[in-house]
Amino acid sequence: MTDAQETAADSSLRTAGGTPPDETGSSVTEAPVPLLEPREGIPPVIADEAALAEVIAAFAAGSGPVAVDAERASGYRYGQRAYLVQLRRQGAGSALIDPVACPDLSGLGEALSGVEWVLHAATQDLPCLREIGMVPSRLFDTELAGRLAGFPRVGLGAMVEGVLGFVLEKGHSAVDWSTRPLPEPWLRYAALDVELLVDLRDALEKELDRQGKLDWAQQEFDAIAAAPPAEPRKDPWRRTSGMHKVRRRRQLAVVRELWETRDRIAQRRDVSPGKVLSDAAIVEAALALPANVHVLTGLNGFGHRVGRRQLEQWQAAVDRAKALPEVRLPQPGQPVAGPPPPRAWADKDPAAAARLSAARAGVSALAEQLNMPQENLIAPDTVRRVCWEPPKAVDPDSVAAALVGHGARAWQVEQVTPVLVAALTAKGDQVQ
Repeated sequence: MTDAQETAADSSLRTAGGTPPDETGSSVTEAPVPLLEPREGIPPVIADEAALAEVIAAFAAGSGPVAVDAERASGYRYGQRAYLVQLRRQGAGSALIDPVACPDLSGLGEALSGVEWVLHAATQDLPCLREIGMVPSRLFDTELAGRLAGFPRVGLGAMVEGVLGFVLEKGHSAVDWSTRPLPEPWLRYAALDVELLVDLRDALEKELDRQGKLDWAQQEFDAIAAAPPAEPRKDPWRRTSGMHKVRRRRQLAVVRELWETRDRIAQRRDVSPGKVLSDAAIVEAALALPANVHVLTGLNGFGHRVGRRQLEQWQAAVDRAKALPEVRLPQPGQPVAGPPPPRAWADKDPAAAARLSAARAGVSALAEQLNMPQENLIAPDTVRRVCWEPPKAVDPDSVAAALVGHGARAWQVEQVTPVLVAALTAKGDQVQ
């Protein structure tokens, strides 16, 4: 038994970090212990094929689940690639791998095939891990487990403190992980992120089992592991912060042209797009439609620190958008598949609005009863779709089939179907 497991066993499930109380409602509030060093010290960074081969062999020979984490350089570099991968497994210890020096980790992924991977907020790390050849067949997500178990704070630091009684130092979470060489304090932080992940997983499994939610959690984990890579977002420029201010089609064209120009530059320079030109500056230029570089210079975001050559390229982008024929201008708003925004339902279909109101109230009450966030009980979009276009004959079987068709898991169907049947058949609202 590790030190962390002994602490967890001694203190049951603590509440200092926001953990649900036990069945008697009591809470344990011993002072948490700062975790300052990895058990075996900071492991060396693996940066060549020979060292990687040794790590692969060690982790293949290990036992039990493997803790996995990845560090990206969000806000510094273009894209979401991994710049450090951390692992820990019983019998193998911890490993820190540089995926810049070792960009193909498919051999490690294959060595861990069939092993349960323990991640915190798995959907954040899986895309960058997939890029380097690491794809789990089984996983346990400690953040999602915390949500299902009713923890109000599900960050890794809060969970480790609340459940295991240790404090993780989180001061390096937003640093530039593309820095080389990585400073020792950052490496210590990275190693500690996987130090207790399996211990946390074991404690959360017990809590989920106590609440009767372990099978629900496993269904969620299986769905994450089986999910295909996300499709590229259509018209990503429409997500520019402040877009709600841009109304006219010509202005929308300026946003699109500036966004796409910025994206090309950011990709070429491998820097975060926000470091090339801010969203606020893009929106400012779209609203102003500057006639020339002199006017552009007077706008926020295009001041004295922007060189003449850069100003000219931004003005050229504005000019291209201004020269587009009317037929090539973007339409305001994005074509949306599915129901309209709920705020429009009362006018478009009052009966549907009433169904949605009843469904939301029922889901909210059930989520509170089950002690979990509503969005984890059932996706809000699924509720909207079923309420907007309910089955022609509303009964438990038809509603359950509709939920399955929208991707709900079996446990969600079982829990939510009665609530939606009641909402869809409320007096005066049943679809004929």
